[in-house]
Amino acid sequence: MIERYTREELASIWSEQNKFRTWLDVELAVAEAWRKRGVIPAEALAEIQEKAAFEIDRIDEIEKTVQHDVIAFLTCVSEHVGPSARFLHLGMTSSDVLDTALALQIQQAGGKLLEGCDRLLAALKAKALKYKSLPAVGRTHGIHAEPVAFGLRFARFYEQLERSRKRLAEATDSAATGKLSGAVGMYAHLDPEMEQEVLAALGLNVAPISSQIVSRDHHADFLSAIALVGTVLESIALEVRHLQRTEVGEAREGFAKGQKGSSAMPHKRNPVNAEKICGLARLLRSNMHAAYEDVALWHERDISHSSVERIILPDSTLALDYLLDLTARLVENLVVDEEAVARNLEMTGGAIFSEGLLLELVKSGSTREEAYEIIQRITHDALDRGVPVHQAAVADPDLVEAIGRERIDKAFDIHFALRHVDAIFKRLGLEG
Repeated sequence: MIERYTREELASIWSEQNKFRTWLDVELAVAEAWRKRGVIPAEALAEIQEKAAFEIDRIDEIEKTVQHDVIAFLTCVSEHVGPSARFLHLGMTSSDVLDTALALQIQQAGGKLLEGCDRLLAALKAKALKYKSLPAVGRTHGIHAEPVAFGLRFARFYEQLERSRKRLAEATDSAATGKLSGAVGMYAHLDPEMEQEVLAALGLNVAPISSQIVSRDHHADFLSAIALVGTVLESIALEVRHLQRTEVGEAREGFAKGQKGSSAMPHKRNPVNAEKICGLARLLRSNMHAAYEDVALWHERDISHSSVERIILPDSTLALDYLLDLTARLVENLVVDEEAVARNLEMTGGAIFSEGLLLELVKSGSTREEAYEIIQRITHDALDRGVPVHQAAVADPDLVEAIGRERIDKAFDIHFALRHVDAIFKRLGLEG
């Protein structure tokens, strides 16, 4: 991921230093298990544990000759350890190290992403509660529909992200799966019980069956969960982009002192962060597709997946980490113009209450078709003439005769329209 969209803490997980550190952790954990079985002398293990080290520059130098990253790594470590290094990598193939270490990195990265989800959930909850009782106009197809509570928008995103967080947690756990089954998964030189012991010590799941590698559906699941979280973030950002439009103006991104919106137009305050979120969400979905392409491999393994993973796993986790932080700041600093919300609610002169009038007619004995025709006539005529729909409704003698003035007034009662908001919030556990 380019530096512009990279945060340091997550980047350190995918650094060369941490990668080789996890490789060494795997090697040392296996060596400890061999020591317990009497294969590695205690004094040799102690020397390995004391002296094992590496330098990235030296690994790179060796790899230029041997053209194999794990061999280059082991050679470098051996230079530090000395003769006892012969006990490293016993019974293992390169992918035992690579896949198990990758599982550790995924576990670390997934944990940080879940922390990012939690911060955003808290921000969404705060905004949902703050605007829980603010009446606003709902929109379908971009057209005014019926009244809503402004806070329900945040509550809806909260519920979506909560479910997506659960998926991400489950996918992270699934991808935190290692293997030590050897070159073709047959445990030719290291038995399943030892594998279980080592992976438990590392805090990883054991692949119940593997080839030379852990099955890549684990990783595809992880990238899918990341893409879905990103798509929820895009939904939040897309809503902000619409609400910030000049013609709507109900909410806008926070605008920092000294910030400028356009090189040419000094008046501009553009939803640049929301647009950035929508754009990077596309990248997450494209990486998900690449992860699916990595699942089908030849026989016990080929390496067509390897080069792809070196890009999509770091990039997707780094991008989502960046997006979670950006979206949290977007929600935390969002400016809601309550006057604009109220103004837009009244824009159609009460046409948004038309369904209530229709239902009152149906309750009074009209067919739905008859009622629809009457209310459509009244509302369209009022809109065309620029007359408040409530005024037109009480002035229509046929409607007044059919349902009475009191029931007409009730149909336009905003509090009646929003009477179930508390119940919805209670369902979501959003009480505070």
